[in-house]
Amino acid sequence: MNDNIRLRRSINSRGTAGEMPEAEKRYIPGLDGLRAVSVLAVLAYHLNAKWVQGGLIGVGIFFVISGYLITDQIIQEWKREGRLNLLRFWTRRARRLLPAMLAMLLFVALWLLRIEPGRLQALRGAFLSSLFYVNNWWLIYHKVSYFESFGPPSPIGHLWSLSIEEQFYLIWPLLLVIGLKVFPRRGKLALIIFGLAAISALSMAIIYVPGTDPSRVYYGTDTRAFALLVGAALAVVWPSGKLKGQVSSRSRGLLDLIGVVGLTVLLILICRTNEYDDFLYRGGFLVISLLSAVVIAVLAHPAGRIGQWMGCKGLRWIGVRSYSLYIWHYPVIILTNPSVQTEGTSLPRILLQLSASFLLAACSYQYIEEPLRRGGFSVKRNRSFFAGKGAIRPILLSALIPVILITAACSHYIWNKPEPAVKVVEAGGTMAQPVEHTYESDEEETDENKNQKADNEPISPNNSADKPIPAPGAKEQNGQLAAAATKSTDPLVPSGKGVSAIGDSVMLDAAPFLEKMLPGIVVDGKVGRQMRQAGDTIDRLKAQGRLGDRIIIELGTNGPFNKKQLRSLLKSLGADKRILLVNTRVPRQWQDTVNRDIAEVANEFGNAAVVDWYSASEGKEGFFSRDGVHLNRSGAEFYAFLLVKALTAYNE
Repeated sequence: MNDNIRLRRSINSRGTAGEMPEAEKRYIPGLDGLRAVSVLAVLAYHLNAKWVQGGLIGVGIFFVISGYLITDQIIQEWKREGRLNLLRFWTRRARRLLPAMLAMLLFVALWLLRIEPGRLQALRGAFLSSLFYVNNWWLIYHKVSYFESFGPPSPIGHLWSLSIEEQFYLIWPLLLVIGLKVFPRRGKLALIIFGLAAISALSMAIIYVPGTDPSRVYYGTDTRAFALLVGAALAVVWPSGKLKGQVSSRSRGLLDLIGVVGLTVLLILICRTNEYDDFLYRGGFLVISLLSAVVIAVLAHPAGRIGQWMGCKGLRWIGVRSYSLYIWHYPVIILTNPSVQTEGTSLPRILLQLSASFLLAACSYQYIEEPLRRGGFSVKRNRSFFAGKGAIRPILLSALIPVILITAACSHYIWNKPEPAVKVVEAGGTMAQPVEHTYESDEEETDENKNQKADNEPISPNNSADKPIPAPGAKEQNGQLAAAATKSTDPLVPSGKGVSAIGDSVMLDAAPFLEKMLPGIVVDGKVGRQMRQAGDTIDRLKAQGRLGDRIIIELGTNGPFNKKQLRSLLKSLGADKRILLVNTRVPRQWQDTVNRDIAEVANEFGNAAVVDWYSASEGKEGFFSRDGVHLNRSGAEFYAFLLVKALTAYNE
């Protein structure tokens, strides 16, 4: 992910056998700046920063940069020597990319061997496929979803993108050499390359099915190659060595304007795009690649001032080490995240994760990548990392910049967190709040006490303190929360006849307690069930005569869904049904998307309302198993009580 380093400034006297002569090198600092922005976006995305929902776009930008720089280098060597030394090219790639990855894999393996040896055994296939740069196809073959899984995340799950790049480095030089021989005219060759990119983007759009898991098209080399090819096409028509710095003031102004607009649009997409938007897979990623190419063209031009701005010292430091940072940040985040997290974002933990990521990246670059890339270790050279006149200060200051910016942004989001307007069940028709039970204090109750509770003893309403828990969007009337939960009424309904509960494994956890509290209720839960499967379940229950007129739907734990799917589902049930939609708590990217979509769709239907499990479970780590999703006995009992309370309030 850092090929620009190969085009170092001519004042840099260090060289490697086989590289282009120093006089022909041209360092493009603006591209390192763009690379820094991209890796910071990816880092923020993996830290679950709500303001960077489209941070995964950063990987697509990396692909375009790599396609441009690699193709530019190959063309320059072809013109200079009349041929391409493939062995030398692949050796350079291996020396550049392998050392950091091998060091990271060894680090993760030793960590898991010490902490979770069983998890290491389960990841052996991922390790092997990563070593041979086929991890993306291994994930596809084993149906490992990027979007719809909530088990412990793989600390090396980010290596799929490096597999795509390495496959490109292996195949593309051969194809490009053939293209240079068959199509010597630059314009025709660029059209051929862009045509291949269009085929790849079209493949993504065709294979992708809205409302389903897009992992196949997200991982596939065939469906992601267009980003690399767009960069390659740009290198053919916009070679860095042919760009001249002498242009008119008007041309320079136009160049800067195009660059600023393109970069601004990319930043907006990074902040506003959602990874589950159909737009991304039906042309959106191609649009992002084209925008990236425009920005790269401006940054590569020596006359543009935006290239100088993007090449400032701090961004340049991060950009040069962007590959190192990409390699190391994800295992640091995954291995240090708690398995159960219901308290929201922890700023101290984020600071530690960022500090560790930047420190490991800096050390990896200085002591592993650079020495091996340049042919060996030099104690004298490496000593300057910790010694020498002001050597460490710019590094620490540069590393501190993104830490401060990301932390400040996360703090702003946490304290000013926008909540969707949620319609929940109310006695007058809008809201039912969950209640807390006196014995369910997860801080005071021990495992021994939990085991002593009778399995057949339902929660007694007499032991509950009717304390409403505010839900997103709940309004106060005359200083009091307008909620049925403020009433001291018996939450248990006489019978569960006419009530159907449809859900996934979370619903299965609560099923025994629901059946005790609501005799006659029909509970249909299935492990791994998705929203797209709910229609078939409802049709089956209808055919069996088991679908009630009061329906509880709990889906979204295993992955996001298309709002059209939920709207279609509610319409198919009819206006005569009373529907409760339960939102979710799952430690994955899609949690907030699912909850927002449920809130939005529920507000469109007069017979639907939301049961706010997300707010009810906040701060209650003791309710969950290690995956942070499934419920233990106390959690399942509370969950069932919450649903019964909401159902009772909705019936009033």
